Amino acid sequence: MNDPKDARITQQVNNKLASRGFCSPCRLTVQTAKGQVTLSGVVQYAHQRSAAVSAISGMAGVRRVIDQMTVKPAAKRT
Repeated sequence: MNDPKDARITQQVNNKLASRGFCSPCRLTVQTAKGQVTLSGVVQYAHQRSAAVSAISGMAGVRRVIDQMTVKPAAKRT
């Protein structure tokens, strides 16, 4: 059974990341279990990775942030 609190936290995290500009080409997935938020997916730059973690670390209900993101720069166009 999914915890409604975790579902609310996931939605709030997604909203905060979107308001901070974490959208395409960044592909992040947010999962929450008992207040632990796991961020996974791909960002283009290391500073985006740390900014995402920082943005949600102090949010209400977030007990811990688990960073499973990968930094993968976009391919250069020729």
